[in-house]
Amino acid sequence: MSELFDGYHANYRDVVQSSIDFSGLPHDFFMRAKADLLGDLIAQRLNTERPDMLDVGCGVGSLHPLLHGMVGCLGGIDVSSASLAQARAANSEVDYREFDGRTFPFEDASFDLVTAICVMHHIVPAEWTHFITEMRRVVRPGGLVCVIEHNPYNPLTRLAVARCEFDRDAVLLSAGKVRKLMAAGGLREIGARHFLLLPWDTKPARRLEDALSGVSLGGQYAAFGTV
Repeated sequence: MSELFDGYHANYRDVVQSSIDFSGLPHDFFMRAKADLLGDLIAQRLNTERPDMLDVGCGVGSLHPLLHGMVGCLGGIDVSSASLAQARAANSEVDYREFDGRTFPFEDASFDLVTAICVMHHIVPAEWTHFITEMRRVVRPGGLVCVIEHNPYNPLTRLAVARCEFDRDAVLLSAGKVRKLMAAGGLREIGARHFLLLPWDTKPARRLEDALSGVSLGGQYAAFGTV
């Protein structure tokens, strides 16, 4: 997998943008939606105002500037050393470390929040259970594990994945599947929210989308559970 993403570190955003051009929306719109969702989860599910956070499969760190003021210490890991080099150049305050694809390079209970954003569909299904176990391992008691993924039941999402060069071997998994993996991994208070249902960046659209977050229609979803 490292070779795959090493080859895209310089034009990652362009490749993603080309896969979603049909939506008429910029890549930044989707990144802001993820940052906003994480902010809501932090406010609703964590007692820490500025939690220490780990971003698993962080790539070139595109999300990290949007997290300023939202989190405390921020770490990022990825299998692509070329992507991490670009991330370090853009975000010098983030603790970036190389990931061997199996064991996270951090001690047990190091973070309040660990996320994996559009990462699990690149992992072979036989490794999903271990991946969730690793996410749980590095989270402190009372902290949160959050997986953000493509919704396989949304036809536009499937179109975007089919158009993306580095998603050719993706195995999409539903929110229900991730929740079952989290339950099997010992997480509790497990929930899910769908988002990116409406392609408009307006307050009425966001309010309607929030009201429909429990319906499996959004382009992406967040599944989360407490350690």
